[in-house]
Amino acid sequence: MIALIQRVNNASVTVDNKLVSQIDRGFLILLGIYQEDTENQSEFLAEKTSKLRIFCDSDDKMNLSTLDIDGEVLVISNFTLYADARKGTRPSYSMAARPNDAEKMYDLFLEKLKNTNIKNVQSGSFGADMEVNVAND
Repeated sequence: MIALIQRVNNASVTVDNKLVSQIDRGFLILLGIYQEDTENQSEFLAEKTSKLRIFCDSDDKMNLSTLDIDGEVLVISNFTLYADARKGTRPSYSMAARPNDAEKMYDLFLEKLKNTNIKNVQSGSFGADMEVNVAND
């Protein structure tokens, strides 16, 4: 799994001009699923993500996690994180999990992330053409 994590002031996702999910301060995670990812990797990544200390404390040092700040998380599936563009000009996505397998792992990651006690875990619509709006922090 690859998790591209962005610290955000807010983020939202729409599908067909309809708001699907939105969050305030926390993380936007673009999640790529590898064809050989396992449940253990999903659990490890969810736990690691929830405790990742990249928010500033009162001394302006990155010492606080999403849990510490009561942050929120929006997870968007993104198979393009496994793009291989070494040959030619059209990337290959052969290392990404097949859609059915990827969706199961995506749902499992969301479940594991919710089990870490993050107050609000939201998601996009797996496989949909999504528009993601982000106010990076």
